[in-house]
Amino acid sequence: MGRITVGVIVASWVIPISLLINHIVPHPYMDEIFHIPQTQEYCKANFRSWDPMITTPPGLYYLSLAHVASLFPGMLLLGRASSFSDLCSTVILRSVNGALAVLCSILIYEIITHLKPTLDRKKATLFAVVLSLYPLHWFFALLFYTDVASLTVFLGMYLASLKKKHLFSALLGAVAICIRQTNVIWMLFVVCSSVIEMLLVHQKHSSSRESEVSDGEEVSTTSEFDSAVKTGLRRRKSSVNVPTPGISSRHEADISKSYLPGLIDEIYDMLFRAWHLKMELVVSFSPFVLVLGLFVAFVYYNGSIVLGAKEAHTVSPHFAQIMYFALVSALFSAPFHFTFSRVFGLLRTLWKSRPLSFAFVFVAFAVGLLSVHFFSIAHPYLLADNRHYTFYIWRKVINPHWSMKYALVPLYVYSWLSILDILGKTRSKIWVLVYFLASVAVLVPTPLIEFRYYTIPFIIFMLNCGIEETSKWLVTGIVYIVINVFTLYMFLYRPFYWALEPDFQRFLW
Repeated sequence: MGRITVGVIVASWVIPISLLINHIVPHPYMDEIFHIPQTQEYCKANFRSWDPMITTPPGLYYLSLAHVASLFPGMLLLGRASSFSDLCSTVILRSVNGALAVLCSILIYEIITHLKPTLDRKKATLFAVVLSLYPLHWFFALLFYTDVASLTVFLGMYLASLKKKHLFSALLGAVAICIRQTNVIWMLFVVCSSVIEMLLVHQKHSSSRESEVSDGEEVSTTSEFDSAVKTGLRRRKSSVNVPTPGISSRHEADISKSYLPGLIDEIYDMLFRAWHLKMELVVSFSPFVLVLGLFVAFVYYNGSIVLGAKEAHTVSPHFAQIMYFALVSALFSAPFHFTFSRVFGLLRTLWKSRPLSFAFVFVAFAVGLLSVHFFSIAHPYLLADNRHYTFYIWRKVINPHWSMKYALVPLYVYSWLSILDILGKTRSKIWVLVYFLASVAVLVPTPLIEFRYYTIPFIIFMLNCGIEETSKWLVTGIVYIVINVFTLYMFLYRPFYWALEPDFQRFLW
């Protein structure tokens, strides 16, 4: 069991289902009507052509050219293509995401085994396969959209950073941004995650030297900085300890009991350590600074973060979006969040850390209510397009009655509390804060409710959640399969007509 097994399993469903989709829906559909013709222009070496309705950079199209180039010699020998542009058909271009989905599953496996080196390889294989079945990722691996390429390159960047290959990670970050602009935030998340890891390693080494000194040993190489913070480290020892995957439940309670003071202490110590290691940090992460500078220059030159259709994709304070993300993510990992033991455990943790936790929950509720009241946006695309599931979720769940959006706030708050609490048991408090802020930075400016935008933060959560119960992952995988079968059936076999359109319309995410 390993990466090859994961790749074979994913290929075993990608290939036959792709053939089925291409047989029933052979022509470009939905956003493919923009992406496929644009790529075909590139296949003709017409790089000056650009569809003004396309909002994302051409990264996917260049990846597609590389994919077609790898197939061209064999197809030419077999007589299946007479020129390069002939090979850029809808079927071949859709196969780009099929190949990327297989690579993506392998990257997921590699990240899981890197984060949890002691995890049984059969479990790691199961977890990687389940995440590869995540419905939003699974469905768009069968069409020519940017989502699978964006996730795959991001995971490559994340894995390279975990392995401390920062130059390579930065190069992949540049590619990820060229596929979807919001990946600049996830690149910064990866940088912050790596910086935190480096500082925690330094903290661990400093603590070891401090222990030696406390045992009566002299350490002549102790720096001025370490001497300055030793007293603070001793005083805050209980609140600064970083949780690990094997943490005991008693220690979890200790951590949650002083979460806010512990977070402040972590930030304080991280800033001091970052200043102490500033030259090492600059050398290690300067490639990311270069990529960020180029991105800022692009935005300044372009006048906007999006390329085309700028009037329909203006930045908006859509704070309700972060609420939707929390609930959707919790539902897609329901066995991790919605069990009696989980709910009871979270309530017990909040009770033990009162009154600070009560104040935090009160603020969370207030923010949730204000978000859905003042910053809940109904984008024209959402209201007008009944081909998307979000059209029906908005009408039947979020907005059937004026009171419903307020009634959902407790679920939003619980979902966020559960997500942050689970991550806090395997990751440091400052890492969890960075994850939350990155999710906010990506989702809040987005006026359109699109579950596809939730994929990267959801996958990050699943990779770092630290939950290893096989039963929960199996149930999650079964639920994903049921959802995928349903969405595939609705897409292929329940088409419908629009009055003013001659072609079939189909349901999709």
